[in-house]
Amino acid sequence: MKVIIAEKPDQGSTLASPFKSKKYQGYIEIYPNSTFPDGAYVTWAIGHLCQLVAPEKYKPEWKRWSVQNLPIIPDKFQYEVEKSKFKQYQVVKTLLSKKEVSEIIHAGDAGREGELIVRNIINHAGVKKPMKRLWISSLTKKAITDGFEKLLQEQDTRSLFYEAYTRACADWVIGMNASRIYSLLLKQKGIEDVFSAGRVQTPTLALIVKRELEIEQFKAEPFWEVLATFNMNGKKYEGKWQKDNESRINEEGMAQKIAAFCQKKPARVEEMDTERKEYQPPMLFNLSALQATANKKYKLSPKKTLDTLQQLYQKGIVSYPRSDSAFVTPGEAETFPDILGKISSLESYKEFFPLPIESIKDNKRYVNEKKVTDHYAIIPTEQVVDPSKLSGDEQKIYDLVIRQLLAAHHEKAIFDYTTITTLVDERAQFISKGKQQIQEGWRKVIFQDEQDKETILPIVEKNEEGTVSNVKVKEGKTQAPKRYTEGQLITLMKTAGKHLEDGELEKVLMKTEGLGTEATRAGIITMLKDRKYIDVKKNQVFATDKGKVLIRAIGDKILASPEMTAKWEQRLSEIGTGKASPAVFMEQIKKLSEKIIQDAISTSKSWDFEGLNVTSIQRKKSSKTFSNETVGKCKLCEGQVVDKGSFYGCSNYSKTKCTFTLSKQILGKKISSTQIKKLLETGSTDVIKGFKKGDKPFDAALKLTEDNFKVTFMINEPPLVEQT
Repeated sequence: MKVIIAEKPDQGSTLASPFKSKKYQGYIEIYPNSTFPDGAYVTWAIGHLCQLVAPEKYKPEWKRWSVQNLPIIPDKFQYEVEKSKFKQYQVVKTLLSKKEVSEIIHAGDAGREGELIVRNIINHAGVKKPMKRLWISSLTKKAITDGFEKLLQEQDTRSLFYEAYTRACADWVIGMNASRIYSLLLKQKGIEDVFSAGRVQTPTLALIVKRELEIEQFKAEPFWEVLATFNMNGKKYEGKWQKDNESRINEEGMAQKIAAFCQKKPARVEEMDTERKEYQPPMLFNLSALQATANKKYKLSPKKTLDTLQQLYQKGIVSYPRSDSAFVTPGEAETFPDILGKISSLESYKEFFPLPIESIKDNKRYVNEKKVTDHYAIIPTEQVVDPSKLSGDEQKIYDLVIRQLLAAHHEKAIFDYTTITTLVDERAQFISKGKQQIQEGWRKVIFQDEQDKETILPIVEKNEEGTVSNVKVKEGKTQAPKRYTEGQLITLMKTAGKHLEDGELEKVLMKTEGLGTEATRAGIITMLKDRKYIDVKKNQVFATDKGKVLIRAIGDKILASPEMTAKWEQRLSEIGTGKASPAVFMEQIKKLSEKIIQDAISTSKSWDFEGLNVTSIQRKKSSKTFSNETVGKCKLCEGQVVDKGSFYGCSNYSKTKCTFTLSKQILGKKISSTQIKKLLETGSTDVIKGFKKGDKPFDAALKLTEDNFKVTFMINEPPLVEQT
């Protein structure tokens, strides 16, 4: 008999779904079948069941934060089971230990983090049994059954585990020591708070702070432009004065003189150039590209996009969400006609069929096995569903994925860009620019920027003559750099290599996909928000004074530079392919942690935080303004849900970081402890009156969803909103 270990409960259920089975507490038993003649058990982690232990578990004196105790570097790293997940760990261990179990199938997500999660459980349980690896990129029934028939050998992905394990330990060392040294030294400067630092979050924060400072230091300068309207034998168009390719004039008086000179003067077409440009259809989506697109179109945060995509993946209707590839294999390309045939029957997409291009199987822009990494691009699977039957955000993301595939089967878009150079009185030069769509192509399918409008110029001939019918002076001001959106921040992290001056390191960072990975970037942004380093308002990212303090303290040292991540990712990648030693890498990390500490100590003497509101950063002294009343059991970890002041939260948070919370106020309505108790006991409240969405009041009961224990509304209409 075999034990199959998935990464999450819903993933475990999906893996068991092609077979006849029975569900128990924490696992599913698959009955004997052609794939599993002796049957199998499917069980699961809940994300990371095991975590690296706290410093004091190695040495009691490491519990106290002091400069003298740094660096904190364990001789050997140890994992422990998270207390909130111990019950599920025991289920997995018991199944692994059964005498009838002769083989383990590792079925975590097919990536380095999934490799770490499941192997850590097996290692911690101390079970030594043969293991094979399920490696699939979608959760359709066909992909699952095919995957079980073509299992990889344990050693095929062992190096990937070494890479993930090494990364986790190295991140722990850098994060633990950097966070403590900067928190302690800033405390000596009178700033009482915990400052978290790390090899990905800190360089990312540095880029955000850099942009914030550029905006703060920017001084708007006025300028003036001269605009003329020409009449060439009844053909009218507008042009902008320019000299030496510059159209902005620094003095209003000079602009007025130019305008006065041009008024009613003769004009001649010096040149009319038309350049035709062709735009190929966009690449298929990887995660970063999809997150950037969803943020631009729908203002969805990168985390929301990833969470929604994960839900679609669990339903088996899109491929693996954390892919860093924009390509597919020839085998996947062969499935496109079947997938597109099903899409063509959906009302939302009928207008795009028949497709201009029947097949892209020979198009290397999309089909290139050499450029497919662990996973191929994010595409709809053969289990096509009607988007209208999905929830709001699921519908939006699924539609984007479908349209990207449709666009790949369309012609290129073609535009003519026209430039007319006009001379006034043979002296003053004006430039007119126009754009005309010649072939719509793939733009028929894909979301377009509303500002992307055509300016069509009339057809004029060289040396054609006319007059200036009107001239005006337009005043403007130089604009500060714009703040990043969350979608742009994802792209910035992915392309952070361009911020390096070292060409070789830039190539490394670009090759290794910049700061973080497809799987972790959204989490890094969320972490920066949670730690009060950044604020996001109306989809714009602001650096807080706390973020500025940390980056000013670190300065130009390596901790805030993408350079460290470039070297780091290069070595980790080599560990993942068996070309580098984890032990040698960890020795380098120990030296790096010592350098970070010395850098902080040496620069702290000259720290100056003038201009920053350091009093706003001070950690508030604990003055229990809440009752700590217990209102029920935590749905995630069986802990106690208690009154935390502005919300109800799990009492295990300080020990296990359990994230279960319930807001005391939802859509303007305060939720009483009595109703919260009922919600936790029965799964729903009584009908509560007085919720308000926009200007529209409504009454509803609150209900906990079964899949992720979020609060939703129970009313006669579909749920309006979810609350975490």
